[in-house]
Amino acid sequence: MRLIMTTCAALMASSIAFAGDAITPAEMSKEDIAGKLFESPETIKTERNGHTVLDITSLLSSDGKFASGMYQAGPSRWDITEPYGVDEFMYFLEGSVKLTSSDGSVQTIEAGEAVTIPKEWTGVWETEGYTKIWVIYSEDGSAFE
Repeated sequence: MRLIMTTCAALMASSIAFAGDAITPAEMSKEDIAGKLFESPETIKTERNGHTVLDITSLLSSDGKFASGMYQAGPSRWDITEPYGVDEFMYFLEGSVKLTSSDGSVQTIEAGEAVTIPKEWTGVWETEGYTKIWVIYSEDGSAFE
């Protein structure tokens, strides 16, 4: 999950939506959500477990504490033994994720559903692949440095 925070940092300078001197909202059109947004040259592409991971930040707040974007990954499993580190809202467009919290409780989030993970969360993240819209808040902004 730290990968998300690292990739956000790489986009920091170019992700605030400016039009000249005017600040404009960062829109994700239907076409963007259908995958066109990943065609942007600002998309970060990495390889993990033989699959391409795509991550793009659509907005980074001027104080560097809040960001949003889209992310796509293939099959993966992460054991999150240290606190997650950021508060993250995720809306799943495709695929699903199984979240097993440290207390043993299990939640499966399917396409068309959303979840918010608190920064203190620990557990296991398992997926066969997914595409999501994400929104992250990092109180001190360190997630985006």
